[in-house]
Amino acid sequence: MDAASGQFRISSGKKPAFFIVIIRFLVCNKSVRKTGKTANADAMIGRFEITLRVEPEDIDMLGHVSNIVYLRWIQDVAIAHWGTLAPQGEQEKLVWVVRRHEIDYKRPAMPGDTVIVRTWIGEAVRMAFDRHTEILRASDGRLLAQARTVWCPIDRKTGKPTDVSPEIRALFSVSE
Repeated sequence: MDAASGQFRISSGKKPAFFIVIIRFLVCNKSVRKTGKTANADAMIGRFEITLRVEPEDIDMLGHVSNIVYLRWIQDVAIAHWGTLAPQGEQEKLVWVVRRHEIDYKRPAMPGDTVIVRTWIGEAVRMAFDRHTEILRASDGRLLAQARTVWCPIDRKTGKPTDVSPEIRALFSVSE
């Protein structure tokens, strides 16, 4: 996070280029639209979102944002959320890897669009932590994609799955 601007810089996955995203944390925002697969919104502690502009390199041969870009956005918002909420000591001990992605593509993001990528935590069972994500077009709030991702905590030193502290479990899971 850039202390001067309060904005995160997240690598776009390409050479050393970076893009800036705007980050907001919304706690129990009742005005946020609920969608089909995210019906468990009432159990959420809070939502975290970043706003991104569609870049020319995000566009595929069909003229809209590539599916792999949606996947990158889902990972970027999760990493930004972790970096914002988790204590520094825990960030130094743990890294997260994806065990599973489920993505429902609803509408395409197009060149020139700005999107809101919103995430919130779900249940955690042992070393499987659910995270939900919505991608919305900023101009009209239309749902473009929704996802459920299962993340697993990894010990940075051993490279193996590990349990997390009660503090991290409380921050990154909800009881359903």
